[in-house]
This record gives sequence, C-alpha cells and structure tokens, in this order.
Amino acid sequence: MNPRPEILSEKEVGLGWHPKRVLLILLIFSIIMMFAAFTSGYIVRRDEGNWREFDLPASLLVNSILIALSSASMQWAYFSARKDEISRLKTGLIITLVLGVAFLIGQFRSFGDLVAGNTYFGGADANPSGSFVYVLMGVHAFHLVTGLIFLAVVLRRALNYQVHSRALLSIGNATLYWHFLGGLWLYLYLFLLLNH
Repeated sequence: MNPRPEILSEKEVGLGWHPKRVLLILLIFSIIMMFAAFTSGYIVRRDEGNWREFDLPASLLVNSILIALSSASMQWAYFSARKDEISRLKTGLIITLVLGVAFLIGQFRSFGDLVAGNTYFGGADANPSGSFVYVLMGVHAFHLVTGLIFLAVVLRRALNYQVHSRALLSIGNATLYWHFLGGLWLYLYLFLLLNH
C-alpha cells in the first residue's frame, strides 16, 4: 500500500511563493534584461555618431500619465479584492483596462507623430535614433497587450466571483505585472528624455 502523498502548503513551495508567482517574476526579470540590452545598445550606438536629434512627441507625456493612472486603479482593484468589495474590484479592473487601451492607442498615435516629424523606423530616410525609439515603444506595447489580456482574464474571473479575499493569486499576479509595465514605461520615457 502506497502512502498518501503529502499536499504542500503555499509556504512550503518556493519559500511561500506560488509557482505561478515565481514564473511571473522570472518573466519580469527576462523582460528587464531585454530592455537593459536595448537601452545599453541605444547609448553605445548614439556615441558612435550619425545620430539624428529630434523632439519626442508631446503625446508620450499624456501616455505616461495614463499608465500611471491605470496603475493606481489596478492597485485600488487589488485592495478591493482583499476587502471582498467585489463591485469596486470589477470597477477598478474595468477602469484599468480602459486606461490601458487608451495608453496603447496613444502610443500608436505617437508613432504617427514621429512619422509626421520625419522620424522613421526604416528606409532611406531612417536614422538609428528613430529606429531605437520605435523598437522601445513597440516592444513595450507588445508586452502591454499581454498585460491587457491578463487583465481581461482576471476581469472574467471577477465577474464569475472567482476573485476575492481568499482567491487573490490571479489579481495579485496581474497587479504585479501591471505595475511592472507601468514602471517600465516610465523608465523608458525618462531614459529617452534624458538621453535624447
């Protein structure tokens, strides 16, 4: 007769971290390394010469405010889940989704502003300075889309009353990832302002 396997508590698994949280943190570290490589490459390439200076679109400041506000609404949703305030949780998630989509639309409008200012990603008229800006914005936008999908999944779970004070893993992970995306964008925006 085989002994019954012991069920490990969350504390015993990964120093108190759920395996999904550990995977998310590993993902975040890999994204940090990727953007560290991009920004390092930016600085090295800028110092080599043939670097066109241009003004960043003013819309990037508006987008930065939008993503900061979305981070605040996400935190509100998380706190609401901890207090079992389900209607506020849903409202906070919807506000976060709307602000996230508005940020994404704003980023694509910023692409248009760059083109209007004769800053191109590729082609005969392109310069590495513009190409780097498009890459930084584009790769961040891709990760933001994954964040929006993650938020939509958590919202669906919240609508089915599967997110509350005793089931915080999904909203906890979504909150961590969303704050990371917001912080990453603010870093990129400040990096471009200071190094452009």
